[in-house]
Amino acid sequence: MPAFSEIPWIAEHIELYRTDPAKAHMWDSSVLGGPGVLPTLLLTTTGRKSGEKRALPLIYREVDGAYVIIASKGGMPNHPIWFLNLEADPNCDLMVGAKAVKARARVAEGDERERLWKLLDEIYPPYTDYQKNAGDRVIPVVVLDPVD
Repeated sequence: MPAFSEIPWIAEHIELYRTDPAKAHMWDSSVLGGPGVLPTLLLTTTGRKSGEKRALPLIYREVDGAYVIIASKGGMPNHPIWFLNLEADPNCDLMVGAKAVKARARVAEGDERERLWKLLDEIYPPYTDYQKNAGDRVIPVVVLDPVD
């Protein structure tokens, strides 16, 4: 399986984020059968094995000054590589539209996780089906707290 950044529509979204971040920020998912325009950020992690920087556009919601993302991997039984990279090194870089942000990742737990899950599910309802498809894997809700 190719790296996510090698999948044509993802590679195009990454390139769009680098050339026209305002347009990339509000991404039209309908071209892939999605529900329409969705807010996306560009997450850059450090590869836990390679040490290389890896970028990926993800749906997000800003909550209380932090950026919240879901490590769904479309409901697959294992966590996405970007999540494993954040477990190894929670420091990351974000582009939120044209705004560059340094952040530190943490996994929401308990009531916070449930509250944030519902807020993200409002934006992208397929997350509910992804959790069903994931079986025993509890899909992580990741909070990206900005740092100075």
